Amino acid sequence: MTAAPADAPQPAAEPVKTAKAVAQTNTLVAKLWNYCNVLRDNGMSTIEYVEQLSYLLFLKMVDEIENDPWDGQDMSAIVPAEYNWQSLAGKRGAELERHYRDIIEHLGRHPDTTIGTIFADAQNRITKPALLEKLVVDLIGREDWTITGTDLKGDAYEGLLAKGASDTKTGAGQYFTPRALIDAMVAVTRPGPEDTITDPACGTGGFLISAHAYIRDHHMKSMSLDERKAYDSGRKIWGNELVTGTARLAAMNMLLHGIGKSDGPSLITVGDALADKPSGKHATLVLANPPFGRKSAITVIGQDGEVEKEDIQYDRDDFTATTTNKQLNFLQHIMSLTAVGGRAAVVLPDNVLFEGGAGEKVRRKLLDEFDLHTILRLPTGIFYAGGVKANVLFFDKRPPRADGKPHTTETWVYDFRTGQHFTLKQRPLTRAHLDDFVAAYRPGEPRSSRVESEDENGPFKKFSYEDLIARDKINLDITWMKDPALDDADSGLPPEVIAEEIVRDLQSALNEFTAIARSLGGEVDVPEAEVE
Repeated sequence: MTAAPADAPQPAAEPVKTAKAVAQTNTLVAKLWNYCNVLRDNGMSTIEYVEQLSYLLFLKMVDEIENDPWDGQDMSAIVPAEYNWQSLAGKRGAELERHYRDIIEHLGRHPDTTIGTIFADAQNRITKPALLEKLVVDLIGREDWTITGTDLKGDAYEGLLAKGASDTKTGAGQYFTPRALIDAMVAVTRPGPEDTITDPACGTGGFLISAHAYIRDHHMKSMSLDERKAYDSGRKIWGNELVTGTARLAAMNMLLHGIGKSDGPSLITVGDALADKPSGKHATLVLANPPFGRKSAITVIGQDGEVEKEDIQYDRDDFTATTTNKQLNFLQHIMSLTAVGGRAAVVLPDNVLFEGGAGEKVRRKLLDEFDLHTILRLPTGIFYAGGVKANVLFFDKRPPRADGKPHTTETWVYDFRTGQHFTLKQRPLTRAHLDDFVAAYRPGEPRSSRVESEDENGPFKKFSYEDLIARDKINLDITWMKDPALDDADSGLPPEVIAEEIVRDLQSALNEFTAIARSLGGEVDVPEAEVE
C-alpha cells in the first residue's frame, strides 16, 4: 500500500501502559484467578465466580470509601450499616453465608441505580461457607481496593472477564469482543466530549469503557467539570443488555473504570433493545457487536412442559424489512438509534452482507440513506464463537438530500481476513495487528485523502455506489485478495494453527448450510450459539 505523505496529519498516538502497570495488573488477576480455580473445582463457572467477586468488591470498596481517614464519606444511604462489609467480615461459617444472602437480596432493591443493576436477582453461588469465608477474609479482605488505581482495578476485572469468556461451556464468549478490535474501532471513530455514546448490545461494557478512556486520554484536559460529570449521569454514555447477569458485569466493569456512581442512575438498562424503537434518546456514536446467533427467539414452555424456541419478528415502523434475522434487526435498530449527523461502527457476520430478501432491502437503505464509507473484513480465529466470519461496518447518518441522490458515493473495503491467521491462544489478535488498518482509515482526515493499495492484491480498495448497487442482491461481501498460503506449501504456519483453521472452516460451512436449511423451513438440531 502507498505510504502516506511525510507531511500528512497522523492519528493521535494511543496511550501505552507501562511495564510496571501491566505487571501489577497481571499480579492482581493471577491472585483473583487462583481462587477462581478453587471455586471451579467446586462446580462454579468462571462467570459465576466473577459475579460473586463483583458483589464482594463493591461492598469492600464502599467500606473503604466510608473509612478513608482523609476524605471519608457517609455511604449509609447506599449500604446501611446492618448490610455493609464490616457486618459481613465479622461473621464466620454458616452465619456468614446466611448474612451474605441477606445482604445481596437487600441491595438488589434499588431499581434504576448502578447498585440495583449490580445486585439485581443476585444469588449466592458459593454454597460452602468455608470457601466464602476464605474469599471474604483472605482474598478480598486483605486488599486495599481504594488505593488501587482505577486503571489497575478496571484492567484486572476486565482480565477476569476475558478469562471467563474462554470458558466455552458457559457460552460467555458471546458477550466478549476482543479488546484489540474494540480499541481500533474507537481509535478511528474518535469519540469526543460532544458525543453521546451508546451500545445497544453492550455485553460486559467493553465499547463504552474504551470510548470513555479515549475521551479521558485525548480530551480530559480541555473538558469542563460539567462535561466530565455528564458521563456519570447517563446523559452522555449508556448501554443496554438483554441478560441481567451480563448487565451486572457491565455495570461493575464501568464502575471499576471510574464511569458512573454507585448510587447514581444505572448506565446499563436491561431488556430487549429491539422491542421498541428509540424514543427521544439517540446517540451521535453507536459502537456495537450484537450477539452471534442467527435468529431472534424467546424461550417458551408448551403445555406438555417441553421447552421450545419461538422466533421473533419485530413489527416496527422504523424498520425497512421484517425478519427473524437477529443481526439484520440489530443493524436496522442501530440505523434508527444513530442521531442525524452521527456515526456508527458495528460488528456483523457475513450473512448481513450477502443475504437476499430482507438483507437486500436493508443494504439498499444503508447505501441510499446513510454513508456506508468503510467495511473492515475481519479474520477468523479472533472470536470465542466458532466458525464466525464477521466484518465491521462504519457508516454516517445524514439528513435527507433534496435531490434524492444516495448518500453513499463510495465504500472503502479493507480486507484484514485474507492471508491472516489467528488463534485465541497461540496467536491472539493484538492492537498492533490493526495499526495498518487505522493508518489507512486516516481518522480525522478527509476521506478524499485515502489511498488505495498500489498492489492489486493489496488490502485496501474502494468501490463506487454504482458498482455496489449493480451487484447481485447488492452483495457487499467483496473479496479480491489471494491468500499466499494457498500457493505455498511451506508457508510456515504451525500445525496447530492449520488444524484450528480447518475446524473453523468446517464450522463456518455447517453454519451456512444450517442457515439455508432453516430458510427452507427445515428443522436442524444445531446449538444456537454455534449458528452464525
